[in-house]
Formats: sequence, structure tokens, C-alpha cells
Amino acid sequence: MSTVFERPANLIGKEGMQLGVTDWLTVTQQRIDQFADATGDHQWIHVDPVKAASGPYGKCIAHGYLTLALVNLFLPQLMRVDNVSMGVNYGVDKVRFPAPVPVDSRIRGRGEVVAVEEVKGAVQVIVRVTVEVEGSDRPACVADTISRFFPA
Repeated sequence: MSTVFERPANLIGKEGMQLGVTDWLTVTQQRIDQFADATGDHQWIHVDPVKAASGPYGKCIAHGYLTLALVNLFLPQLMRVDNVSMGVNYGVDKVRFPAPVPVDSRIRGRGEVVAVEEVKGAVQVIVRVTVEVEGSDRPACVADTISRFFPA
């Protein structure tokens, strides 16, 4: 369930706030293949189950950028800001991929508010999203997302 902020100004002073975790999502071969088609990245480690079986991970793994793209799916599960005229994704800082996401793994996002500031009529928030892989002691992705929320 999302942490709800009634208005952008309510984010101010929330640095260090833990936003909880999202629902689990299974990363299927179909999702990996669709991402490969969308991006043109058909490297065998992602899309060739036979060849990947003898590769370093023993099966196909998700693209790192697919894992990063799923952060956008997780963000609204982690937080919601009401009473905005517009919210924009401003960017991402410090993206890392410490561990792979093997096909059919379950992943989820964990969120933490890292920084908040007022900028150009908006409240900018940096949320660190850590993508966890069920059963792994290392995250698949850690990304500091930057969002701007303009008050209504």
C-alpha cells in the first residue's frame, strides 16, 4: 500500500522515511522477450534459454534496464502525492545492478526518501528504490529516482 502525502509540501522534512515494500512481481520470459523486442537488445543471455542454460547464470536473466524500468511500476506502489497539478519524472541518479534477475524470479521494490527540496515551484523528492530478488542477499538494482510534484 502506498504511503500517501496529502500535498507536495508534506514531503518536506521526510528525508530518511522508509516507504515500505511493493507487491512481488514475477519476471517471466515473456516480459524479458517483450523488453528485448522493444529495445532491440536480443543478447542470448536474455532471450535464448538453451544457450543461457550453459551460461554463467544457468538460465536467462532480465536486462538490467528492464529491472530499472520496473522501478517506475514500483514507485506508485510505494508513494502517492495528492493535490498536484502535475508530477514528472525528472531523472535517476546512482543506478547500480549488484545482482542478476533470473527468469521466473520474484522481485519487489523497497523505498526510502533520500532528499526533498523546493525547486522552481515544485517539490523535488529523491526516492531510493531498491529492487529485491526473493531469496537473494543482494539487490538487483538500486536507483535514486528524482520526481517533481507541482501543487494544485
